[in-house]
Amino acid sequence: MPNAPAHAPADHFNAQRAQLAALTANLTRVRRALPLLRRIAGGAHHGLISACAAIIAFVPAHEIGLKESFWGAITAISVTQTEFRATQTTARDQFLGAAVGGLTGLCAFLALGQSLMVYGLAVLLAMLICWTLNIASASRLAGITATIILLVPRVGSVESVFVSRLIEVGWGVCVAVATVWLAGRLPAAHVPPGAGPAEHH
Repeated sequence: MPNAPAHAPADHFNAQRAQLAALTANLTRVRRALPLLRRIAGGAHHGLISACAAIIAFVPAHEIGLKESFWGAITAISVTQTEFRATQTTARDQFLGAAVGGLTGLCAFLALGQSLMVYGLAVLLAMLICWTLNIASASRLAGITATIILLVPRVGSVESVFVSRLIEVGWGVCVAVATVWLAGRLPAAHVPPGAGPAEHH
């Protein structure tokens, strides 16, 4: 009887995921083989777009008095890629992860109170919901948001933390998508050479 592959008992390791991992590895090798100047140009391009998106996301939220407006800037940086479709995908993951994780953490707190057991259960349920809804790529963000809701010291109610977090993440996502869309419509002469699509994490 042939030996079974030494993989964890989960469908992380199906053929489609293996092919995707191979393509990602190939893309990484290609990018590492780029000349230094082209890597610098690509990094500068990505950094400039990210910085613009972060500032645009932060300033209005800060001016209207959101308590933790820096989350909009963090989200904008996390979402921003140099290619529009990759940005859209990351934006979807960020927002859905925040919504599922935040709602799961809120419901767990209201139903069971606050403890490490409740926190662990909330993370488990948040990631399970993402997989069940076929948005597994948002599961890590869901777990992180549940962590913020249940573990990070807060001022105000859990409900207000959930609402403000969703608003801040939603705003950061919108700003990132809009910034990348606008950057893609700049004249080609203004785009640094070699600034190809960024890797999608």
